[in-house]
Amino acid sequence: MKKNSDRIESLVSEKRVKLHIFEPSQREIWTVVGKGKEHWLDPISEYCSCPGYYFGRLSGKKLCYHLESVLFAKKENKIEKIIFSDDEYADFIGGLISDL
Repeated sequence: MKKNSDRIESLVSEKRVKLHIFEPSQREIWTVVGKGKEHWLDPISEYCSCPGYYFGRLSGKKLCYHLESVLFAKKENKIEKIIFSDDEYADFIGGLISDL
């Protein structure tokens, strides 16, 4: 089994940590492409949509490896930024919700 530090480095080096920026509002949505699924994250409130986050929180763990990868990508300045128009925001959110 891969160690979390290896997973995190892989996610960042493979540009699977993404910051979606909507213009001109500058709204931001973080996602991490995991094992076949894209997870939505909020690093400020320390939330991730992955099942590991939910079950980890139940057992007292604070962060899943997706959240840790966002923090690592920010620290290393290796964030994949994708720019969208504010007109695309509703469709983007709808797509994220339908994947949950």
